[in-house]
Amino acid sequence: MTVPHEMTYVDVRTDGRVAVVTMSRPDRLNALGPQLTGELIDTFHALHREREIGAIVIEGAGAGFCAGADLRADGGPAPDAERRGPVGTVYRSQEQLADMILAIHECDKPVVAAVHGAAVGGGLAIALACDLRVATPTTRFGAAFIKVGLSACDVGVSYFLPRILGATRAAEIMLTGRHFTGEEADRWGMLNALVDEGTETDTALALAAQVAENTEYGVWMTKRGLWANIDAPSIRHAIELENRTQVLGTFTGNMAEAMVAFQQKRPPNWSPM
Repeated sequence: MTVPHEMTYVDVRTDGRVAVVTMSRPDRLNALGPQLTGELIDTFHALHREREIGAIVIEGAGAGFCAGADLRADGGPAPDAERRGPVGTVYRSQEQLADMILAIHECDKPVVAAVHGAAVGGGLAIALACDLRVATPTTRFGAAFIKVGLSACDVGVSYFLPRILGATRAAEIMLTGRHFTGEEADRWGMLNALVDEGTETDTALALAAQVAENTEYGVWMTKRGLWANIDAPSIRHAIELENRTQVLGTFTGNMAEAMVAFQQKRPPNWSPM
């Protein structure tokens, strides 16, 4: 597996066909300064085209998942922020955070968030940008920036949260800025699993492994099609995309292999895409 070199705040390991990305800045609750943010962008860009990886788990080291944006610099300003005025400097920092969310969400490999402790602000945004989420009962989520005089519409939260929780619950969370627990998130349908403290990564790994068992083409096109059709203007638009995807998929040969494997009572031997 090829990943960026000389990373300080991100660790990457593999477990079978699953890559585990660990935000490793525990002394700051994995707060998102320019260096950690940049390393996450580079990591997910590298994993995006990694053929041997079928799914990804992202976790946070230490006492929490991610405490959001760090107001202290951890390695200088965001890229291209040097020699800019106040607006340009802050805007580039905001864009870097947004680029990180896009790198996670647009990665071809499905991403499972293994969440514990604090997941607020940018930490909530990372969890929402993932395809699947596992958390503990005491996990603390929150769209926090409204509490410091800014908008709760930050780095993708205003896109993801209404789609995942529904507009009414999202409005409550974003307008009040209140924290909500893993138990609440599970009750509202935000989680795929609510698990005991300390078991979130193992559960996320098991979920990611189930995804990675499927064909490269099937996983790729399912993730692409699911998110594209969330924004489809009509069912006809969605079905047109589905039709082309299914027809193209028959040419991989894996559908025929699945039928033979079923008859022979064995696991399929998938062909590469």
